[in-house]
Amino acid sequence: MATRGSVKQGLPDEVAAYVREQILSGEFRPGMFLRLEPIAEAVGVSNTPVREGLLTLRSEGFVELVPRRGFMVASFSPEDVRDIFWAQSKIAGELAARAAKQISPEQIAKLEELTAEFKRAVKARDKDRIADLGSEFHAVINRAAGSRRLALILQTVVSQLPSSFYATIDGQVAATHSEHPQIVEAMKKRSVRTARALMEAHILGSADHLIETLNGRGLWDTEQSA
Repeated sequence: MATRGSVKQGLPDEVAAYVREQILSGEFRPGMFLRLEPIAEAVGVSNTPVREGLLTLRSEGFVELVPRRGFMVASFSPEDVRDIFWAQSKIAGELAARAAKQISPEQIAKLEELTAEFKRAVKARDKDRIADLGSEFHAVINRAAGSRRLALILQTVVSQLPSSFYATIDGQVAATHSEHPQIVEAMKKRSVRTARALMEAHILGSADHLIETLNGRGLWDTEQSA
């Protein structure tokens, strides 16, 4: 599951996050032209930060700027989605391995608490709480690694991933429900290799769940038939 930092976003960043999520959730389809006004209304900003946010997404390859027509959602493939998650899995796996060496008893207790709360949120079907708890779980591990620079690099990669709709992806919640406790056990045993392997598999599994969901929504069928 993707994790977010605690730094307050600027308005263009909020726009970029909103549009990025709409693209990766399949709401904004490849080839679709993006009008500034509806996006500004959805995010609650003026047109200026919308344009700045879309320029950020252009640099990331999510949108294209077509002369005299405006911003258009760029094509992307299942492999593009896997590449983003692959990069995240490698960095998150390294952070998990480092955390396993030095995580404190208090941090392990926090992970156990978050795992228990996650179980309760799943039972209550509280999607917002599920997403928040998943993000906090990963944040605790990243802090325990004590590698600020690597965590910042991970945050840059994660910024390209959707977050709030994770709780709606088929299979993702069930996978997290079973995999987070396994990661906690690896931390308790100080098993560096196991922690790395479990974290990498957990993140890559998120890619598979997202791709399966987007396939189910006919995203790439629509693109191919256009």
